[in-house]
Amino acid sequence: MATLRIGSRGSQLALWQANHVADLLREEGHSIEIKIIKTTGDKVLDVALAKVGTKGMFTKEIEEALAEKQIDLAVHSLKDVPTELQPEFDLAAILKREDPHDAFISVKYSGLQELPTNAKVGTSSLRRQCQLKALRHDVEVFPLRGNVDTRLRKLQSGEYDAIILAAAGVRRLGLQEHMRACIPADLMCPAVGQGALAIETRKDDEATRRSLAFMDDPATRAEVACERALLGALGGGCQVPIGALAEKRGKRMKLRAMVGRPDGTEVLREWAEGDDPEELGRATAQKFLMRGAQEILNDVYGENAAVPNQP
Repeated sequence: MATLRIGSRGSQLALWQANHVADLLREEGHSIEIKIIKTTGDKVLDVALAKVGTKGMFTKEIEEALAEKQIDLAVHSLKDVPTELQPEFDLAAILKREDPHDAFISVKYSGLQELPTNAKVGTSSLRRQCQLKALRHDVEVFPLRGNVDTRLRKLQSGEYDAIILAAAGVRRLGLQEHMRACIPADLMCPAVGQGALAIETRKDDEATRRSLAFMDDPATRAEVACERALLGALGGGCQVPIGALAEKRGKRMKLRAMVGRPDGTEVLREWAEGDDPEELGRATAQKFLMRGAQEILNDVYGENAAVPNQP
C-alpha cells in the first residue's frame, strides 16, 4: 500500500488535525507522511485578517502542492476553505463536527457581561467583533493573531481582559480548562463550517478518495453544505462578518445566521428550517439581501469597515 502524503499548515492546531487524520488512516493500514506547507495567512502575521483580503489565504499554497502531486490529501479547518473549489479538487471527506461555538476565555472574568467598561478583548475576526460590539458597545476590540498557545500567553500576560476563540480548537488541544464559557449561537453565531475538518483531494485521484470515504460524516456534510450555500450566495469569504450554524434534526435542517457591520451598529439575524440543506442556505441568503445585507457587505469589501486597532 503506497504512502499517503498529507499537506498541512504548521501551526500547533493544524498539526493536531493532520495527525488526527493520520492516526485514523494508520488504523486502516496506511503509511503516512505529513508535509508542512506555509500559507499566505501564516506569513502575514502583523496585519488583521480582514485587511489581508485574500480568499484561500490558508489553503492556496496547499492546493498548489496538491495540484503538483507533492501531496495526496490536505487537511483543513473547513471554515478556511473557500466556498468555490477549483474544478480539479474535491472535499473527499468531512469529519464529524466538534463543538461549533465560540469560547469566552479570561483569567479574571467568567462571561461577557462581567467584563468592566472599556475592557480589552482580543479577536481578529470581524464576525466576532461585530457581535461582541452589538452585545457590549463599550468594550475595546484589539487584533489577536498567532497559535492558540500564543494567544493564551498574551491573555495571561495581561494584554487582554478576555479573548474569543473557536471552542473546537481549544478542545482539540486539550486546553479547555482555560474556557470560562461557550457563547450561545443566538448571541454569537459561529463562522461557516466552524468546528468541522475537511479533507481535500484531487478529483481524479479515485484511490485516495476511496481510502478517505470511511471518515465522512453525512450529517456534518449536510450541515456545512447549508452554511456554505448561504455564504456563497452572499458572495462572502471567511473573513467577513457573516455567521451561520446549521443543525440537522431528523430529516429537517435548522439554520440560524447573521450578517452585520463590524462596529456592531447593525446586525441582521435570520432563523429558518427546511428539508434541502443547500436550498435552505440560498433562500436564507436571499432574505438577508432583501433586508439590506448587500449594502453592509459592500462597505466591508470596499474597505470602509473598521477593523480592530493595534493595541
